Amino acid sequence: MDEPSMPNSSAGAPQTTPPTGPPTPPIPLAELLAREELGLRRIAGPADADLLWVHTSEMADPYPYLLGGELLLSAGVLLTDPDHYVGRLVQAGAAALGFGVRPVHETVPAALIEACDRQGLPLLEVPPETPFTTIARAVWRLMAEARHRELRRVTRAQQALATAAARPDPVPAVLHQLATQLGGRAALLTARGQELHAAGRRPDPEAAGALTRLARVVARERPGSPSSATDTHGGTHLSAYALGGGEGLVLALATRQRESGDHTVAGIAVVLLSLLAAPHQGADAAGRSAALVRMLLGASPAEVAPLLGSTGPWTVIHARRTDGAPADALTAGALGASLGTALVDAERGAGEAVRVLLGPGPEPDRIAARPGETAAQARPTAQPGETTPDPARPTAQAVERAPDPARPTPRPGWTLGASAPTPVTALAAADAVAARALAHARATRAPLTVDAPTGGLAALVPPEQAAAHARALLAPLTAPLADTLRCWLSLHGSWDRTAVALGVHRNTVRQRIGRCGELLAMDLDDMDVRTELWFALRQT
Repeated sequence: MDEPSMPNSSAGAPQTTPPTGPPTPPIPLAELLAREELGLRRIAGPADADLLWVHTSEMADPYPYLLGGELLLSAGVLLTDPDHYVGRLVQAGAAALGFGVRPVHETVPAALIEACDRQGLPLLEVPPETPFTTIARAVWRLMAEARHRELRRVTRAQQALATAAARPDPVPAVLHQLATQLGGRAALLTARGQELHAAGRRPDPEAAGALTRLARVVARERPGSPSSATDTHGGTHLSAYALGGGEGLVLALATRQRESGDHTVAGIAVVLLSLLAAPHQGADAAGRSAALVRMLLGASPAEVAPLLGSTGPWTVIHARRTDGAPADALTAGALGASLGTALVDAERGAGEAVRVLLGPGPEPDRIAARPGETAAQARPTAQPGETTPDPARPTAQAVERAPDPARPTPRPGWTLGASAPTPVTALAAADAVAARALAHARATRAPLTVDAPTGGLAALVPPEQAAAHARALLAPLTAPLADTLRCWLSLHGSWDRTAVALGVHRNTVRQRIGRCGELLAMDLDDMDVRTELWFALRQT
C-alpha cells in the first residue's frame, strides 16, 4: 500500500500537478547518509543524487504515483522482478531506492543490487531498527535547514545588491555583486548581443557564443518572447533574463554550478537593473538624449524653446565621479534619474564631465482672479523682503506664477557644479557657469557648488551699465587669463586650489595672475581691487 510521506501527495491516484507551496531545495543523498543515527548504507548505484521528497510504496509498480526526485522506501512485499521494478523507477525519475530488511527479506536481494548498479539507481539498505517514518522526518528536517540556509543567502544577496544599486555607478556595481554572489559571469547585453557591462570571469568562447544566442531568445524583439531561458554548454550553466522596459536589454549569466536560490538572486538583480536602466534604455536612447542636451546648450533660444516646452527656469549641472573614474551612459543616466531628469549628456569623450539639464520644479498653483479684478490685483501682496509684482501685467481670469526651479542636491559618489536657475535664453552662458562651479567644487572638495545669481549691492547697478564697465575694465585680458583670474578670486587667492580647479601647475597660476596684474596695472593684493574685479567678472 502506498503511504505518502510529503504533503499534497495522493495514494489513490496519480498526481498531475506539482505540490503547492514554496519550492524546497533538493537534499544531496550524501547528507542523508551522513546521519549516523539512521544507519543507512549505500550498497549499489552512484553516490550522487538529489532528493526532492520521500515516498513509501509496496506496490509492484509504483510508477503511476511518482513525480520524480523521490527517495522511494519499500520492504519488497510484492517484489518479483527486480530488473523490471528498477527500470520502472528509473523511468519515473526516482532519485534513490531505500530497501528495508526484515521481516519480508533478511537481506537485500542480490538481483536488486545488480539491477540498481546496472541502471544507475542509488540503493540504500535500511536496517530493521530504522522506521521509514524516521527517514522521512530526517529528510524533512534537512529540507528545512536547507531552506533556511537558502533564505539567509538570498537575504544577504539582496542587501548586497541593494547597496550596489545605491553606488554612483549602479549598473556595473550590481553586475559585479551579482557575479560575486553567483560565482560566475554577469553581463548586460543589448538585443543584438552587444555587451554594455560585464563582471566576473569570462566563459570560454563557445559558451560565450551560446550565451549570446540565448540572450537573443528573450530579447523581446518579437511578441511572445519568453522572459527567461536557461541552457547548459560544456558544464557551464547559462541563463538569460529580459529586463523590463521593452528596449531589449538582457541580463546574461554563466556559472560553473547552479545552486538553490540562484534564480531568486538573479530575479532581484533583474528588478534592480530594470529600474536603473529604465530612464535611459538602450544605447540609441542614450545617444538621442546626449544629442538633445548638446543642441539645447548650443542652439538659439528660438530653437530651444519648442523642444523644452517650457521657458524655465532651467539649471545646468556638470558632474564628475568623485573617484575619478569615467562615467558611461548608463551610470550618467542613473545620475540624471536621481536628479529627476532624462536630459543627460555623457558622450562628449573621455575625461569630459557629464552634463545634465534640470528643468523647473512642480507645476505652480494657479491664482484665479475674481470678476472685476486685474491680474495684478489677483496676485498676493508682497511680503517683507519680496519684490512687489509688476502691476503692468495684462488682465487675465487665471494667472500662473512662474514655476519654482528644481534644486540640485548632492549625490553620493559625485562632484557637482550647478548654474543658478536661468531662463531658456541663457542656457549657453549657464553651461559655462556650471563648468566653473564644478571646478570650484573639485578644488574645495565640496560635493556640490551652486553658482549664486547676482544680488545684494551688485544688483543695484543697472545690468547694461555694469556690463559696459566690466568690458572696459577687463579688455586687456585674454579669455584664459580672465578665467584664471575669476577662478583664483573665487577660491580666495589660493594657488593650489586654483591649480586643481584649472588642471594646471601652481606655477602656471602664479604666472597668469602676475600677468593679469601687469595688464590691468592693478595691485591684486588690494581687497578693493579684488572686489571691483570680482564684480566685473561676474558680469561676463
